[in-house]
Amino acid sequence: MKLDTTSYEEKMKKTVATLEKSLGYIRAGKANVSVLDRVYVDYYGVPTKIKDIAQIKASDARTLTIQPWDKSTLKLIEKAILASDVGITPANDGAIIRLAFPQPTEERRKELCKQAAKYADEAKVAIRNIRREANDKSKEMKKNSQMTEDEQKASDKSVQELTDKYVKNVDVVLEKKNEEIMAI
Repeated sequence: MKLDTTSYEEKMKKTVATLEKSLGYIRAGKANVSVLDRVYVDYYGVPTKIKDIAQIKASDARTLTIQPWDKSTLKLIEKAILASDVGITPANDGAIIRLAFPQPTEERRKELCKQAAKYADEAKVAIRNIRREANDKSKEMKKNSQMTEDEQKASDKSVQELTDKYVKNVDVVLEKKNEEIMAI
């Protein structure tokens, strides 16, 4: 009986998806709605995402506009953005908040690439931990006589192939993000 690798593959897919989401938070000079996903407004005592109380649009390549459905939340949204790690000062005109994304300097882009590489390394470690978990399971199954030594080797080989595939996926995702960051 060979080890069923589908659950481990699912975990690896989720790791890559999580990496893509994390890299989406890194702003590369382009206006991206996802940079506000981690910003919460204290809305009637409840931490609420900005996208749940306002319409967020990229009006052009370097500007986000935030139009709250309830005008009384304008100051709350502005305060939450200032307190967050977005690093952009909002411009409030009384009806809409504008976030203008400046062109990052060469030094800042290199910092962002390092940050992206750190996220990618964390994803690779997570994938390797999934591989270790799968290999431990196959060893346990062999020890309990649920599989032969040949089946264990075949299982370990297929898990390694999965690991290699998803590590390459991580490299491709990182390369795409680095290109986006370094593009002027």
